[in-house]
Amino acid sequence: MTPVELSSTVLRAVRRAVDDGELAVSVPERAQVVPPGPGGRGDYATNVALQLARPAGRPPREVAEILRPHLGGVAGVARVDITGPGFLNITLSGREPALVAEILRRRERYGYAEGPTSQVVQLHHPREVRAAVTAQVLARILRSQGAVVRVSCEIPGEIPGEIHGEIHGEISPEISCEAAPDPAAPDPAGSEPAWAGFLGVTVDAPGASSTHGAPGTPNTPSPPDAFPPPPPPPPLNITLRPVPAAQDPTPLGRDAARWALLHPAPHDRPRITDEHLVQAEGNPLFRVRYAYARCQALGRNAAALGFSAALGDSGDCEDCGHSGHSGDRTSGVSPLLDALDTYPHALAAAARHRAPDRLARHLVTVADALLAFQHTVLPLGDEKPSAAHRSRLALAEAAGTVLAGGLSLLGIDAPTHL
Repeated sequence: MTPVELSSTVLRAVRRAVDDGELAVSVPERAQVVPPGPGGRGDYATNVALQLARPAGRPPREVAEILRPHLGGVAGVARVDITGPGFLNITLSGREPALVAEILRRRERYGYAEGPTSQVVQLHHPREVRAAVTAQVLARILRSQGAVVRVSCEIPGEIPGEIHGEIHGEISPEISCEAAPDPAAPDPAGSEPAWAGFLGVTVDAPGASSTHGAPGTPNTPSPPDAFPPPPPPPPLNITLRPVPAAQDPTPLGRDAARWALLHPAPHDRPRITDEHLVQAEGNPLFRVRYAYARCQALGRNAAALGFSAALGDSGDCEDCGHSGHSGDRTSGVSPLLDALDTYPHALAAAARHRAPDRLARHLVTVADALLAFQHTVLPLGDEKPSAAHRSRLALAEAAGTVLAGGLSLLGIDAPTHL
């Protein structure tokens, strides 16, 4: 169902409410249907109830409650929720199989840009542990969105092992951090900058010819009358200066130290305490890693019961009345779908705002939605595995894929057992 078709569906719902005597208003000529804003859910939202509240002489939420059943029974609409002062949030049927299929197809690259862009970003950071870790993770996030990224320190010198050895886990302590180069300046002939290899950046040698098209595409000159390609955008020079940690984070260990540095917003001072090591609900890092471990356990337990994941529609019988499911055991499907559906937007926002904390916080949202949903995946007691169980398992597998991909970008391990 397209937005135009859905707008017509909303107007028909208003017409039915008027014809049934539930509303005494004139049917508007159009109904605005847009993606839901902050606090919304589902695929689309409409403010038609707020639009009709004054002429109807009723509160907007009351008008929304009147319109909700007229929309919920329409073919192609899976559920209708009311949020805020009276917004109608509409979830279309078929969203779950398409979303889960897309995640499982792209795996950990779900949310990545489809291809490279022409943007070059030069990240500078001071010789300080939080800035160094933030620069490394932000470089990964920017590359996931198609940018070419170079990273450098503002001050030349050796980076201590506790920054790149123990926390980064990727860079030898002997590697020195270079002074910030000019991204537009050519590199020495036949060589890459010293930092290119260990930061995973490929820099073409001066004069080298390369093509970014499909493999095997001939690098032929354009015909004389062809329009010249637009010039690439100028390189972005960004200096990262997050508020430094007051204590050395390395005693927390690699994963907890990274989380302690990355989860707070850059303008907030990170808390370097043992709270990041506690295996309890109050620790967001534990919830994210535990949720991923639960996904792995669900797959193992399902295999032991003799069934595997399959695309389908888990439904949410508590609200929409679908038959063939297990009642309120499927409550929580929509919040998990919403969290997975908005993951690419969170990843793009983290790149746009140069804020890895946005990615970390969204992983917490995914984990919390999954933990509220995971008890519905496996059959209980003598219950036989059904199509609903197989689709819920596929949804849980998709959630685990997103958690693994996000943790990988943050440089944090995703444990299969916890």
